[in-house]
Amino acid sequence: MNPYYRAIAQRANHRCEYCQAPEVVFNFPFEVEHIVPLSRQGLNEVANLALACRSCNLRKGNRVSGVSPQSSEEVRFFHPRADQWGEHFQIEVESGEVQGRTLIGQVTVTHLEMNSAAQVAARQLWIRLGLFP
Repeated sequence: MNPYYRAIAQRANHRCEYCQAPEVVFNFPFEVEHIVPLSRQGLNEVANLALACRSCNLRKGNRVSGVSPQSSEEVRFFHPRADQWGEHFQIEVESGEVQGRTLIGQVTVTHLEMNSAAQVAARQLWIRLGLFP
């Protein structure tokens, strides 16, 4: 296990810092990921680490940005240390979808596939169980 896991998980309240999935419903700990990957000269320090579910971590990979479908411009992803989640995203409780409120939020939702069928189905269940948001 990552030596920073305990501190990062506590800081994140045991939620994925991208999609807000609750770690408690998974049968393994979430991953400590580099917001700016080491391959892109990111540092291995607490300020560059975030708690991420497997889905968000795999889809983010070593990327820090993506092309906006709306504007066709390159837009950076949500940065858990520099950005406030509620400024860039909102939850549609009825549908279980995460909506991007800004270009940063929209690009992050799109490229991390936060509204895949599996993600939405899980989120709807978490909402019914009172575990989300």
